[in-house]
Amino acid sequence: MQQKSQLFKGSLTTIILKLLSEQDKMYGYEITKKVKELTDGDLALTEGALYPSLHKLEADGLLSVSIENIDNRPRKYYSLTKSGRKEMKVKMEEIRSFFAQMQTVLKLQIINK
Repeated sequence: MQQKSQLFKGSLTTIILKLLSEQDKMYGYEITKKVKELTDGDLALTEGALYPSLHKLEADGLLSVSIENIDNRPRKYYSLTKSGRKEMKVKMEEIRSFFAQMQTVLKLQIINK
């Protein structure tokens, strides 16, 4: 992740789970591309940040992995498990609550793009 994106580091799990909840499956580079696209390039996930998170989520039983050959090269796809879907809902509620608290404490006005 870029230096200016330090606040997002703690949200990486939530970002991954949410993106995967919206897709049937995604591979790593696809996730980084989607985040960059959604944030107009303001948030760039590095492989060094993304893949350890994906591996941890897989080890925790929140993601399943399938490998498909694309152009004679194996590609690892990640999908949410049932536990992953439940965890995504928990994480989304946590982040909603956090944003509401920050909005109150810092007297922020949230502006949608």
